[in-house]
Parts: sequence; structure tokens; C-alpha cells
Amino acid sequence: MSVDLVGFLGVVLVAYLVPGPDFLVVLRSAAEHPSKGRAAAVGAQAGLCVHMLAAATGLAFIAARSAVVYDAIKLLGAAYLMYLGVRTVLATRRAARERSAEGVPPNPPEHGPEPENLAEVEASGGRWRAGFTQGFLTNVLNPKAALFFLSILPQFVNGGGSMTGQIFFLGTLDVLIGVAYWYALVAAATRLRSLLARPKFRHRWELATGWLFIGIGIGVAAIA
Repeated sequence: MSVDLVGFLGVVLVAYLVPGPDFLVVLRSAAEHPSKGRAAAVGAQAGLCVHMLAAATGLAFIAARSAVVYDAIKLLGAAYLMYLGVRTVLATRRAARERSAEGVPPNPPEHGPEPENLAEVEASGGRWRAGFTQGFLTNVLNPKAALFFLSILPQFVNGGGSMTGQIFFLGTLDVLIGVAYWYALVAAATRLRSLLARPKFRHRWELATGWLFIGIGIGVAAIA
């Protein structure tokens, strides 16, 4: 198997360094709790695996050639991002009203002591499921991810070898690089978690990320 590995690695690294919806999902999840951030990272890469399988079996080719299929994926992805944004903004405003009514701005419970009991175990499982689902849906409904595996990745494939095998090889490499990158991002988000222990900063952070989700969703929907 002969592929342009150096060129491919360069493109992949640049793609990860340019922030996108998956970056925001992983960063926001990590800011809530490291386990949720790691779950979002795994979910995001699992979404890429779906695109890799689709490209290897030719489904991505069909989707790219069909305006109806492409538009459906694009609009579903945009709707999901806007849903995340609207839900975040509404929840943040509701929490602010509750704090104002109580007169005491409590710190977010996730940033306080974490007792090792059944309730904490259940909360941890809920965080993992929520993070994984958000990361997975964000990438599996991202038409740009599908087009990457269809139009960009094949440029680094040797026409003399097995197309399917090379797609799986490069796609798996992409996924593994992404896992390492996201986990590093989760580790770097520790400082952000300490800042989020301050109610005012957390309120602004939640509103900012919520509106960013909405803005990205609108941008995805508007792309021709």
C-alpha cells in the first residue's frame, strides 16, 4: 500500500487546528467535566467512522452527487447545532432567573466535591452519554466531514492499490489523530473549569457558546 502519508498528515493536522462545530462541542463538554469532554471526543470520532465506512462502500459518492441527500444532511446538521444553542441559551437564562430569585448565586454542582456514591456514578454515566451523543451527532450530520472522505482523502490514495483498503487506513489514522488531539484539548480545559466555578463567568460562557452554536448552525444552513 503506497499513499502520500506526509501530505495527508499535514492536511489532517490543519483541519483539526481550524475550529469547527466538533471543536466547540468537545471544548464545551470538557469545560463542564473532563469525562464528558472525553466522551464528546470519542463520539465525534465515531461520527467520522460512519463517514469513513460510507466513503469506503461508495455511499458518500451517492450522497455527494445527490443534491437532495446532501441538503438533507446539511439541514439536519444545522438544525441540531441550533437546537444545542437554543437549549443552552434558554437553560442559562432560566438558571440566572433562579439564582436571582434565591438571592444566592450557587456554584455549579459539577465543579464542587464529587462524592463516590451511587448518585455520582449515575451522574457520571449521564455525562458520558450526553457528551458522546453530542459529539457523534455533530460530526455524523456534518456534510463537510463526508465530503472530506470523498473528495480530499482520495487525493492521497495510490490508484494502483486497493481503494477501500487505503481509505480505511487513512481514515483510521485520521480518527486516531483526532482522539489524541481532543484528549489534549480536554486536558487543557482544566483552567477553564476553574473559571466556570464563578457564576458570572459561567453565565457569560454558556450564553457565548449557545449563540455560537446557533450562529454556526445558521452558517451551515446558508452554505449553498
